[in-house]
Amino acid sequence: MKSISWSEGIWTRPPVSQTSKDNCLIVEASEGSDWWRTTSYGFIHDDGHALLREFPQDSSIEVSFILNFGEQFDQCGILVRSDEENWIKAAVEFSDGYPQLGSVVTQTRSDWSTGRVPEWIGKEVTIRVSRTGDAIAIRARADDDFRLVRVAPLDSKRSWKAGPMLCAPSRAGFVATMTSWCAGEPDKELH
Repeated sequence: MKSISWSEGIWTRPPVSQTSKDNCLIVEASEGSDWWRTTSYGFIHDDGHALLREFPQDSSIEVSFILNFGEQFDQCGILVRSDEENWIKAAVEFSDGYPQLGSVVTQTRSDWSTGRVPEWIGKEVTIRVSRTGDAIAIRARADDDFRLVRVAPLDSKRSWKAGPMLCAPSRAGFVATMTSWCAGEPDKELH
C-alpha cells in the first residue's frame, strides 16, 4: 500500500476544523452531518464530511483511525461516491450503546448493516475497500486479520471517488483522529 497525503483529497463538505499532528489528520464534524437516502426514516442527508480522490477500477483504499468516540451516531470510516444517489459508506458508528462496524450501500435508496465491535474501543481501526469488476469488497480490522464486512455491487461504468469520512448526525463537537490513508492493488481473493 502507498500512503496518500491528506492534501490529495477534496472535501465533499469542509469540516468545522482540521489540523495535522504527527502525520494524523484531526477533524471536527458539523452537527447534523450524515449520509442517508429515504429508506425507513423518510429523509435525505447528503452533507457528511469526506476527503475524496479518484478510486479507479482494480484498486483498493484503506483508511485508519482511532476508535475513541462514543456518542450516538458518531461515525468514521470510508466513503465511496459517484453522486448523491450512488455511494457506499463503510464505517464504525456508535449506535445503541456500542460501536458498530457496518456499511450503507445506496443506489437511490440506502440500506444499513451493522455488527457490534466493543472490543475495538481505544484501538486503531483500519477499513479497506477493494474494487474489482462490478463489485466492491469491504473489510475491516483492529489488530488482527481483516474480516469481510460486505460484498456489494459497484457500477463499473460510473466514475467513483473514495476516501476518509466522518459524520456527527446527533451532536456538535465530534472530533475524529485519522491515522492513515493508503491506496494499492485490489484484493486477490474474496475469501
